[in-house]
Amino acid sequence: MIRSKPDEDEYWNSSKFKAFTFDDEDDDFTRLKESKRAVNSIRSLVEEEDEEDDVEKVSWSGEPVGSISWSVKETESSIRSTGEVRDQSFPKIHTAPSLPKNSSGYSLSSLFKGKAKTGNFQSFSESFGDPSIRNYAPELRKPKSEYKDYVSDWTPEETVKRMQQGKVYSLEKFHSLQDKLLLLDEAVNAHDGNVITAVLIYLKKSLSKEILFRELITREIALRHYIHYLKEIGEQKLLVELFKSLDRTEDMALMQYRDHLNIRDENKRRDFLKNCLSLPFSPDDATHVQDHYTLLERQIIIEANDKQVESSGQADIFKKYPRKASILNMPIITTLYYSCFYHYGESDGTFSSPANIRKTFRISDKQFLLTCLGARAKLKAWFDVDALFTTKNWLGYTKKRSPIGFHRIVDILQKNNAPVQVLQDYVNLVEDAEQKISLAQKYKCHDVIINTYRDLKDRQQLIVYRGKVERGSSEYRKIEEILSNSQIRWKN
Repeated sequence: MIRSKPDEDEYWNSSKFKAFTFDDEDDDFTRLKESKRAVNSIRSLVEEEDEEDDVEKVSWSGEPVGSISWSVKETESSIRSTGEVRDQSFPKIHTAPSLPKNSSGYSLSSLFKGKAKTGNFQSFSESFGDPSIRNYAPELRKPKSEYKDYVSDWTPEETVKRMQQGKVYSLEKFHSLQDKLLLLDEAVNAHDGNVITAVLIYLKKSLSKEILFRELITREIALRHYIHYLKEIGEQKLLVELFKSLDRTEDMALMQYRDHLNIRDENKRRDFLKNCLSLPFSPDDATHVQDHYTLLERQIIIEANDKQVESSGQADIFKKYPRKASILNMPIITTLYYSCFYHYGESDGTFSSPANIRKTFRISDKQFLLTCLGARAKLKAWFDVDALFTTKNWLGYTKKRSPIGFHRIVDILQKNNAPVQVLQDYVNLVEDAEQKISLAQKYKCHDVIINTYRDLKDRQQLIVYRGKVERGSSEYRKIEEILSNSQIRWKN
């Protein structure tokens, strides 16, 4: 089809394809400068990364970043893309004849390295500040040195060291049983309880309890740590299973017995203790559990009875000395003291009788005497106190005896504000003369001191003590009578 001259002019002026004209020289030169700036920015990034790390950087195509082939491809791709993609940052570059060689300010090597020959063009820093220019360089990965704390291919020994040093570590990579056991052995060899416990917690989560129990049998140190850990977190049920698998039946029974501490209701606790009687305890532990059950059963009976008597007002002892606390779950000595305080003198057949409690729970004479003495002295029942120490021989003669030293009895009586006469009676029962005089001086038992010096025939000490008492008092007159007695053969 033949077009007229006006039509051809209109066609070439309106077409998107333009013929080459020398007027396009400046436009093409500008586009070449933009391509150089992109290459220059890539070179600077590569040099900066090379100074920090010698890791080889590659582009998305797999070619080394900064190489000649990579730079050429980047330049060619940017020039080709201008005819297909319109971007605000890179104006369209026509596929027109290139500029004369002598008009360019760059050599081939300077083009790849981003260095100008004449210095007439903008530097990289100047062009970088231009917001209209985009950097199309591929994002480079960080050097390996920045990832060293996040690598998880450590050996068991390295992992344990990192745990000790407080660094980042991971136990999840140890999948096989062999690796897990090697990790546990390394933790044990490190002699670090925290590391051992941390590894055991991981094994507890990742292994079945049967396998874990089996492996712990041959690792005594790890086993002790595991038992302690289970006790700390209150895993009583798992502990019982562990002891059972280890054939430690006595430990298993004791762990089950400990569960009574979690039972608040006394009747339910009593029933629980009754069921524990059939567990495989050692002989000593079995006796202890039996006594515990019997004591709680008796305390429940005594508590119910005394509560009723106190509320009814039938007993004077409860009126004068109201109960301050319940007797339930109290120790055996506290129960005995309570019985000696509120139920002293009852027949041996009653559960609350001190004698019955003494016999049932095999309380020693010394312990019974001290407990009963404290309770009766608190009530100022001095006649009952004397009855505790008075014994009769086969001829009917009475004498005071005690399984404990009388000096301890004197201290207990004095703490309960016993009268001087009562104190003197028991100070006189102290066998050692020096200790007797010391106690008598401490508690102002003058008659005891005077009689002791008389029995020792120590005239000088008696004269010295006469100067310490009040003149004209009964003690002063008594000393005078003794000193004037001609039948005493004094030592000095």
